[in-house]
Amino acid sequence: MAQTQPAQARPWNPSAGFKHTDRERWICVYPAYINSKKSLKEGRRLQKQICVENPTCQEIKDVLIQSGLHIGIENKVYPRELDHRDPKCRGRVRVMLKTEDGEPFSEKFPDRDSVLTFIAETIPKLKTRIAGNQSSQQPAQTQQASKGGQKKKGRKGK
Repeated sequence: MAQTQPAQARPWNPSAGFKHTDRERWICVYPAYINSKKSLKEGRRLQKQICVENPTCQEIKDVLIQSGLHIGIENKVYPRELDHRDPKCRGRVRVMLKTEDGEPFSEKFPDRDSVLTFIAETIPKLKTRIAGNQSSQQPAQTQQASKGGQKKKGRKGK
């Protein structure tokens, strides 16, 4: 079962000797890493064909909890993000990749790229994404059908 840790990580101190299981050693995943709308300069880490259009921190969290990884959510903004106040851009997910002895926590996820690829492949399969695509198509069709039968209002005597 996925487990979340305390909200804030301790400041990094090289002499403190953090273990791989300490939150400070976990990898960070920002939504910008897998956003197909971003360029490499803006922070995308994967190929554009693999990436997802405008992923959210909540979607990343849902996918990682489902996979059984230990995660932590932080209210941070990616430094390259242009609008820091935009709530859609907020959020950073920390993921524990290695056990205390340095071995991969899950054989399915040996490194950071495997986690990012898994997230990018799984987010389009989420129910919220599938339901969102269908509902966004239907209103456009109903609006077009209803425009033909409308009467013009506000014209005198016509």
